[in-house]
Amino acid sequence: MEAAIRYALDERLEFAEYREFLTRTDLGSQYPKKNFEARVSRVLQTVDVCVTARNDAGLLIGICFGLTDFAYFLFLTDLGVDRDYARQGIGRELLRLAIEQAGGPDDITVTTISNDEAIDFYKRCEMVNEPDLVVRYCRDWESFVVE
Repeated sequence: MEAAIRYALDERLEFAEYREFLTRTDLGSQYPKKNFEARVSRVLQTVDVCVTARNDAGLLIGICFGLTDFAYFLFLTDLGVDRDYARQGIGRELLRLAIEQAGGPDDITVTTISNDEAIDFYKRCEMVNEPDLVVRYCRDWESFVVE
């Protein structure tokens, strides 16, 4: 029998729990080092869309964060699943719920900046690479991995 996964909308996470979650996912290498705790804490308090997944024991095993106008666009800032729970459809369900929370698939265009390893996942979720997406990255980015 497969373990039940519980999904929640608008759950506000504490920094310590999220930091620990990052050690179990590939998201732990996507944040810049400078002011890490302060910046991530701000994300956790202010993000428009927050969908979480927890296992039977209440362990955080997946998240999807996004910024939205609740009318046209959803920009995914974070989407990650605990490595021990990968390839079970959790990421796809987190994405589906985030789109619903933002306004639904008929109204909402979804965008994100993805690492190369996640491109195939997004393609399986009916997302495509667009050459006209423009970006300005922050100036102070010292890479590190949350451990």
